[in-house]
Amino acid sequence: METFESLVRAEFTPKHTFLNTASNGLLPARAVSALQQAVRMRAEGTPLGPLYEHVEAARASFARLAGVPVERVATGASVAEYGGLIAASLPAGAEVLTAEGDFASLVNPFHARGDLKVRAVPLERLAESVRPGTALVAVSTVQSADGRLADLPAVREAARRHGARTYVDASQSAGWLPLDGDADDFVATVAFKWLLGPHGVAFLVVPSGFGGLTPLLAGWVAGEVPWESCYGPVGEPARSARRFDISPSLFSYAGLRASLELIEEIGVDTVHAHDTALADRFRAGLAELGHAPVDAPGSAIVSVPGLGHRQGELSRAGIEVSDRAGNLRAAFHLYNTAADVDRLLAALTA
Repeated sequence: METFESLVRAEFTPKHTFLNTASNGLLPARAVSALQQAVRMRAEGTPLGPLYEHVEAARASFARLAGVPVERVATGASVAEYGGLIAASLPAGAEVLTAEGDFASLVNPFHARGDLKVRAVPLERLAESVRPGTALVAVSTVQSADGRLADLPAVREAARRHGARTYVDASQSAGWLPLDGDADDFVATVAFKWLLGPHGVAFLVVPSGFGGLTPLLAGWVAGEVPWESCYGPVGEPARSARRFDISPSLFSYAGLRASLELIEEIGVDTVHAHDTALADRFRAGLAELGHAPVDAPGSAIVSVPGLGHRQGELSRAGIEVSDRAGNLRAAFHLYNTAADVDRLLAALTA
């Protein structure tokens, strides 16, 4: 039986110290192999029908990770796409409550409507700011800029009390933080970060009955029988969340299927324990150096004010992190080790 260590080392061979999963995750070897096979099929003129099987396998894998029936999972390309669908479902004048500085792909579709009341408050005040008349609370599980976790239980309770719906962007948590897709009305995530997939794939979990969404972006793949929905209007939309699908990036799903299989094989709870232990090691090391990171206990993302300017220097030294608004952002995932943490701390000491 393979151990966590042996399995991860067999799948990942980074050339540098990569601590930037919050931007994009590394591809495991099995995903690279699947991508190469898909590309060869296209190059050789092999029928691509089998690649559509990867779409459904990836959908089913994500549904298991989210703890929801596969019939409630839609596939697409971006969180902004799903935000547009949710925004379009709201009546003019509806209030959408967001956290200040949350990621643009989550919040911008509601601003783009032009006739919604979008109110932003500090993340820590989100739950207490839900009020009568709030139609939707939209928030990221984990803030991209600094790794802070939203108090989702409090937000959900406040939303239920006032009759509001919740929409959660799990892009910075799905893959390392256990995901309860049943706890919110809508959950969206991209797959190229902590889920270790290629770019071009996103998932949306919808409630039973679809939560009032209209399949505005529906094409032939959103039909109940896709290959019979190629011409003219789609006569019968899919009876599942697949009615919200867009035409899939087939190569990406080939790789993502393999990546999700790896995450399921290891287990999100195991990944969570590994990632947060490394983040805690980094926080402790920062304290010894006299640096105070943004307060984000329990997060796999650590953001250090005032050190963002060192990102270029660190990259040249073979350590990949991010510069976010002047903060140095380090993100720890399953392929990282204690040695990676120590190398970053030593570089910051220099």
